[in-house]
Amino acid sequence: MADTPLRLSVAQLESRLDGFVTEYLKDKSPETRGTYRRTLNEFERYHATRAARPSSRFKFVETDVEAYKAYLMEERELSQVSVSTYLTALRRLCDYLVARGELDDNPARGVKGNRRPQSHTRGVLTEDEVESLFEAVPKTTEIGRRDRALIALMVYGGLSEVELVRADVGDVDRTLMGTFLHVQGKGRQSKDEAVPLDPEAVDPLEIYLMEREGAAPTAPLFVSHGHRSAGTRLNTRSVRGRVNTHLRAAKVKRRGISPHSLTHTAALIWLNSGVPVEEVRRRMRHGTLETTMISFKKQGLLKARGDDE
Repeated sequence: MADTPLRLSVAQLESRLDGFVTEYLKDKSPETRGTYRRTLNEFERYHATRAARPSSRFKFVETDVEAYKAYLMEERELSQVSVSTYLTALRRLCDYLVARGELDDNPARGVKGNRRPQSHTRGVLTEDEVESLFEAVPKTTEIGRRDRALIALMVYGGLSEVELVRADVGDVDRTLMGTFLHVQGKGRQSKDEAVPLDPEAVDPLEIYLMEREGAAPTAPLFVSHGHRSAGTRLNTRSVRGRVNTHLRAAKVKRRGISPHSLTHTAALIWLNSGVPVEEVRRRMRHGTLETTMISFKKQGLLKARGDDE
């Protein structure tokens, strides 16, 4: 059946999304309904940016769904799993529009999500690239010093974007045994893990926090320093944007290299520094490191260490 264009205004799409959640998903749990709605927030933003330009307006045809998939992959740089999740949510929304009689058939049905990767698809930075990255981040501005601390915690601490944006000043724990950061990871309900920080991660963080002397323990660890948003907590999108800016400035941005690559780089640095695999697994808070190890070995990134390798 031929594609059937459907042009919805921003307000009309908002109404359809509300109906989808309250009517079409009425038998689902509140958690499932909430997940679908949050996932479709990205599509709603995407739709709104194109609604003002008639020539690029989303018309609910297969080619538009393909363009949305390309946007998720290339501009938003989402993982393969996330792209599949976002497309599944759009596919269900289109099922709802078919049921309402607004579409003849589902334009998202033929647009397949990406397969779940069997090994890590995120690349890692080499030692020279890590050096180039830090050289690209300014030391002389407050924003630059904040970004250096962010990147250091990712590259040398293995911390993720979500862990960093959830962290507060009081989560930095300086003890006789070293410095730790109490983190709340993805899917966690509390800050129940204390991540040990190596000096390479601690030093840029302390430099940044010196400028925020007097900040309350409950204040966000990383905040905006823009004129209109000064003092507000950074979100994951902001962190991702800042890191990507510096990756491009350092000329190390390429296919497979994303902000999350910095976290995988931490594992490589530790392994090549002689940290036992079990300790690296604990620091990375992973159930397994086997796929990571296989990927590193295939790429020739692990230094030979005899039986310890």
